[in-house]
Amino acid sequence: MEYYPRKVEQKLEKWLKRREVIVIKGPRQAGKTTLLLHLKERLGGNYITLEDPDFLEEFDKRPKQFAKRFSGNLFLDEVQYSEHAGKRIKFIYDTFPEIKLFVSGSGSFDVKVPVAKYLVGRAILFELYPLVFQEFVLWKAKDLYKIYIENKKEVENFISGKKASPETAFENEFRLLLEEYLIYGGFPAIVKEDDPEIKVELLKALQQTYLEKDVFFFFDIRHLGKFRDVLKFLSFNTCKLLEPFTLSSSISIDIRTLRNYLSVLENTYIISLIRPFFRNVSTELRKRRKICFVDTGLRNAVLSNFASLSSRTDKGQLLENYVFIQLRDYGEIRYWRTKGKAEVDFVLIKDGEIIPVEVKSFGKIKRGFLSFLKTYKPKRAIVFSEKDFGIKKIEKTKVLFVPHWMI
Repeated sequence: MEYYPRKVEQKLEKWLKRREVIVIKGPRQAGKTTLLLHLKERLGGNYITLEDPDFLEEFDKRPKQFAKRFSGNLFLDEVQYSEHAGKRIKFIYDTFPEIKLFVSGSGSFDVKVPVAKYLVGRAILFELYPLVFQEFVLWKAKDLYKIYIENKKEVENFISGKKASPETAFENEFRLLLEEYLIYGGFPAIVKEDDPEIKVELLKALQQTYLEKDVFFFFDIRHLGKFRDVLKFLSFNTCKLLEPFTLSSSISIDIRTLRNYLSVLENTYIISLIRPFFRNVSTELRKRRKICFVDTGLRNAVLSNFASLSSRTDKGQLLENYVFIQLRDYGEIRYWRTKGKAEVDFVLIKDGEIIPVEVKSFGKIKRGFLSFLKTYKPKRAIVFSEKDFGIKKIEKTKVLFVPHWMI
C-alpha cells in the first residue's frame, strides 16, 4: 500500500506498545482508515470496519464472542456506526488484556455515539485533521521539504523564545504551493490529485457525503436546505465574528436550531469557533466567537469558488484561516477585539505567554495590533506578510515578519 506520512505518527509512537486504547477521531476522509491500515501493516493484527453490517451486529450484540476471535492488535474503524461503541470497547479492554485496541471514527463519533466517557483512564485520544502545510509540502514537493522545515524551525524557535534567523528561498514556488493549498485544501485524496477539475469534483462529493451521512443520517437533521444556508453564511463570513441573532434573523431560523447546527458543524470538524482573549472585562469582547474552517478547500466547495487568488475578494480571509490551521499545533488560539473595534487576528497562548499574531497581505500594521502591544507588552509577536521580512522592535516587543508559507 502506498503511504504518505502524517505528523500525528510522531505523537502516536510512544503509545503503540502501551495498554491504553488508541482513539483517533477527525473529519470524514482525513485519512483515519489509511492510518489504521498503515499501522496494521507495520505492527500486525486485524482490521475491522463497523461499516460492515455483519461485524457491526456481532460487535453490538455479542461483544464477548466478537473479541474471542482476535488477539494482539485490533484496529476498529468507523465505530460511529455502533450506538454502544463506548460500552463495548470498555468491555473488550477490561476483559481481554491480550487485545490492543486502535479505534477510529468520524461524524457523530463521541457526540451522539459516546466513547470517551467510558474510557477514562483507559484511552489516549488523537485528532487527525486534513493535511497542514508542512505535510502538503512533503507530499507535493519533496525536494523543497528540507528548505521548508529549516525555515519553519526558525519560526518555532522564535515562538519558543529562542534565537531565530529565518531566510527566504524559492519563494515563488512556495507561493504557488500555498495558493494550491488555500484553494483546494488538505484532504488527502484531493492533495494527491493533480487535475484541478477532478479536485473540484472530489470536494463537491465530499461536501455531499458529509451532508448525507454525518448530518442527515447520524444527526437526523431533516431540513438540509436550512443547514446549507447556515453553512454558506459561515463560509461567506470566514474569519469574521459570529452574530448568532443576526444569522438567525437573516435566514429565518430559530436561535435554538441555529445553535444545534453550529454544534454539529463544530463536532464534525467543519468549523472552529474561536473564543476571545480578554483580561479587561469592561472594554474587551467576551462572548462572540470567530468563525474559522478546518479546511479551506471544503469551505470553497460550499461557495463553489475555486478561482485563483489574484481574482478573489476573499484572499485575506483565506490567508487568515490558513494561519489558524497552522497555529493549531502550537498552543491555545484566541482572537482579541475591544468594544472600540481595535483587534488582533489571533492571540497564541503557549506556556503561559501570549503571542499576538497578525495576518496581512499588504499595507501597514493595523492600529489594533499596536494597541495590543502597548496594552499587554508581550515579549514576542508575529506578522505574516507578503512584503516585510525580518525581526523588528516595536514598543518593547520583538516582532517577526515572515511570509505566510513559512508556518
